[in-house]
Amino acid sequence: MDALLTSTAVVALAEIGDKTQLLAIVLAARFGKPLAIVAGILVATLANHFLAALVGAQVASILEGDWFRYLIAISFIAMAAWTLIPDRLDDEEHNHARFGAFVTTVIAFFLVEMGDKTQLATVALGARFHDVIMVTMGTTLGMMLANVPAVFLGHELLKRVPLKVVRWIAAGLFLVIGVWFLAQTAGWVGV
Repeated sequence: MDALLTSTAVVALAEIGDKTQLLAIVLAARFGKPLAIVAGILVATLANHFLAALVGAQVASILEGDWFRYLIAISFIAMAAWTLIPDRLDDEEHNHARFGAFVTTVIAFFLVEMGDKTQLATVALGARFHDVIMVTMGTTLGMMLANVPAVFLGHELLKRVPLKVVRWIAAGLFLVIGVWFLAQTAGWVGV
C-alpha cells in the first residue's frame, strides 16, 4: 500500500505545472472533447509508467546493494531540485493534429512524458518499491488527479492554483523520500 500511496502523492504534486499538464490544457482547448482527452491521458500514462516502473524494478533487482540504494536516494533528492524548475510547453505541441483527440492525446502524452520528471520518478519508485503494478497504479492515479481537472477547468485552474507553492510542496516530498531512503540505507533509521 505504501507503493500506491507514495507513488500517487509524488506524481500528483510533481505534475502540477508540468508540461504534460499544460499539454492537457492545450489539447482540451483545441479539441473540446474532454472525455477523449482524459481517456488518451490514461492510456498513454498506463503504458509509459508501466514500462518505467518495470525498468526501475528490474534494474533494482539486478543492481542490489547499498551503492544502488544510495543512487536511488540521490535521484529523489535530484527530483526535488528539478521540480522547482517550471516547465513550459514547447512550440511543437501547437502543431495541427492529424488524428482525433484520443489518438493525438495518446501519442503526445506518451512522447512528452519520455524523460520527464514524473517518468523518472516512476523509475525511481519502481526501484524503491519493487512493485510494478502498485507503482504504475499510483503514478497513473497521480497523473489523472493532476491532469483531469486541467482538462475540464483549463486556464481557469492555472489562474487560481499557486504553482510556486505546489512546486515547493512537491520538491519537499521528493526531498523527504530521498533523505528517508538515504537514512535507511546508512542505517540511521529502521526499515
